[in-house]
Amino acid sequence: MVRIRLRRQGAKKQPTYRVVVADQRAPRDGRIVENLGFFNPRTEPETIQIDVERARYWLGVGAVPSLAVERLLKSTGAYEAAPAAAAG
Repeated sequence: MVRIRLRRQGAKKQPTYRVVVADQRAPRDGRIVENLGFFNPRTEPETIQIDVERARYWLGVGAVPSLAVERLLKSTGAYEAAPAAAAG
């Protein structure tokens, strides 16, 4: 199954995350299919930049977001507009 999830970047105790599409069986920081954007929780307010068009595409073809990514997609407006998101 394909998932949209976070991939950790950054130094020790200074995380930033990339929002990526990856196979569910791949390690957290392993092989990815596509990079959709990034998320920095250390700024005030949090910095979120996601390619909404590509996120909608992946949701439309059946990719399942993790709980954290689902929250980020809702805040950017990409989750409500996806037709498969209501069923998943």
